[in-house]
Amino acid sequence: MSLDILGGLDDEQRAVAEAVDGPVVVLAGAGTGKTRAITHRIAHAVGTGQHEARRTLAVTFTTRAAGEMRTRLRTLGVDGVQVRTFHSAALRQLRYFWPRLSGGEFPELLPAKARLVAEAAARCDLPTDTAMVRDLAGDLEWAKVNFLSGEALAQRAAADHRALAVDAEVLGQVQRAYEEAKSRRGLLDFEDVLLVTAGALEQRPDIADEVRSTYRWFTVDEYQDVNPLQHRLLDLWLGDRDDVCVVGDANQTIYTFTGATPDYLIGFRRRYPQATEVRLVRCYRCTPQIVELANAVIAPATGTSLVLRSQRSPGSPPTVEECDDDADEAQSVARRVRTHLDAGVAARDIAVLFRINAQSEVLEEAFAEAGIPVVLRGTERFFDRPEVREVITRLRGAARAGDVGGTVGEEVRAVLASAGWTAEAPRSAGAVRERWESLSALVSLADEWSSRPDESASSLSGFVAELDSRAEVQHAPVADGVTLSSIHAAKGLEWRVVLLVGCSEGLLPLQYAETPAQVDEERRLAYVAVTRAAEHLHISWARSRQAGGRATRAISSLLAEPLSSSGVTQGPVRGSVSPGSGGRRRERSRTGPARCRICRKGLVTAQERTLGRCDSCPADLNEPLFEALRAWRLETSREKSVPAYVVFTDATLRAIAEQLPVDEPGLERIPGVGPMKLAAYGPMVLDLVRAHA
Repeated sequence: MSLDILGGLDDEQRAVAEAVDGPVVVLAGAGTGKTRAITHRIAHAVGTGQHEARRTLAVTFTTRAAGEMRTRLRTLGVDGVQVRTFHSAALRQLRYFWPRLSGGEFPELLPAKARLVAEAAARCDLPTDTAMVRDLAGDLEWAKVNFLSGEALAQRAAADHRALAVDAEVLGQVQRAYEEAKSRRGLLDFEDVLLVTAGALEQRPDIADEVRSTYRWFTVDEYQDVNPLQHRLLDLWLGDRDDVCVVGDANQTIYTFTGATPDYLIGFRRRYPQATEVRLVRCYRCTPQIVELANAVIAPATGTSLVLRSQRSPGSPPTVEECDDDADEAQSVARRVRTHLDAGVAARDIAVLFRINAQSEVLEEAFAEAGIPVVLRGTERFFDRPEVREVITRLRGAARAGDVGGTVGEEVRAVLASAGWTAEAPRSAGAVRERWESLSALVSLADEWSSRPDESASSLSGFVAELDSRAEVQHAPVADGVTLSSIHAAKGLEWRVVLLVGCSEGLLPLQYAETPAQVDEERRLAYVAVTRAAEHLHISWARSRQAGGRATRAISSLLAEPLSSSGVTQGPVRGSVSPGSGGRRRERSRTGPARCRICRKGLVTAQERTLGRCDSCPADLNEPLFEALRAWRLETSREKSVPAYVVFTDATLRAIAEQLPVDEPGLERIPGVGPMKLAAYGPMVLDLVRAHA
């Protein structure tokens, strides 16, 4: 088994797998196969009898990463290894030892801090709006993982140039009020689980000895993201031993605002002079052109230690595009995504990344207008969502009854329909839309399952077993939509096509990044964003925020020089040739923002631009035509097996029913139609208009 395990590794990955004794530090660049290396190390150590699976603990930072590692170990034939997040591992130990620590029942875990933080803020005469509560919660978490309170909190905040939500002295008052509120209710929060577990290991030698006899060998993924509290817990697990392998990349440290620090990774060899060090720099993810840009982006950062070398064939160079305003940029991004979709790239292989979540709204509008399905990252774990748990229960019941009939995909659709799911996407956003997307992801997974060649693919019970297996390792299905994500939420993921938007000074880097350390963090964020792209990278920025606004923005200082040094020059404003675009696009006259066809005021939102009028301006809507268009759209979407809004959005249909275009040029002038949709649907839409006009 050992030879098979080591056979597919490169020289450096093999060195990791064979370093099974003593402390090991793996410095692994983006896309270099770090998870492959450390899972093969565990499998090799267990397979050769040098480690015991049941006494091995691997910890990482997300349930998704833990699930991926478990799946890979099972594929390698290794069972029994504990793979958990820091929090999950600590919680499991704390629950087990709680009867020895306390005579009472295990405390209730606080699912979210907002309510108690708001209560503490009110007691300190502070505002309790959502933004203030969120910022206070972040400051409280940062203080706890760094063991800070009182004067030490103020000193550390000043030293780190951390902009606290309130004065340090006031934050200390909020901290005390929050802890008192938790104590009165007998609650533990996320950080308490780690803190109390560490306290138990420090104060109870019998508990520490039992944990250390249970776990002998440790692996820590994403070691650059460890905070002082997590590191203290790891030290207590280890005791006086050094059987630990850590893997990380200081170039991808992007969570210092939560207390994470790369110091433990960088200083590992100082702490363990005898440690084996292996560097993984062969990038199997990105093309040479993307790697060259990534290296140029990160080069000025303090502490840069890894320079990637692409192992892929040359690809297309990154492109950079300057746009008029944010809405103009969003529409340009949607058009470029449509080009990739038409070229055969799956929607799930495309991502649009941005620095802050507030940038998402205008992108969502543009994609809805273009009829492109999207998936938003950053929500709760897929299999923990109430609607997913409910539907799996229904599917399990249907599998036992065995009376639905049809393919697995058809059976799943029938069961989901009984739970209120429809093939047509809801027009609203928010929770309703998120629920629909969750259930639609199960439908897509069922269709994929039905196409498998093995016999179990024809069984609904087999599909339910697959869902149970995926739920155990948190292996969520990938929804068939373009991913919209913040850079932070995209860490650890990859896509064939990445569009990095909002690359202007003040957004990337954010305007409050003033110190060298803060600018370095923004630089690392840009590096992470660039290295999410495997084959195509498109960078864009807008000169102003709103249509008709002052063009005060400039391209990001973090990207300007790297783009130039990598051979990607800044292209002109949209309409001429964009570097790497492969052709010339139609010049667009620069006449300012679109005007309302009724009052002639500038149109602001995507819906207003689609309708051609202000929301407040009256318009004559042909109701029978609008309903006929919606019925036609639903029928067409079912024939093509796509959500209805992919055919046309409601805003586009409403614009047609208001403006009543009589020919193809008139129809094409309505935003959301475009040449491809005109060719596919134009004659049918115009027939409906003529019939109802």
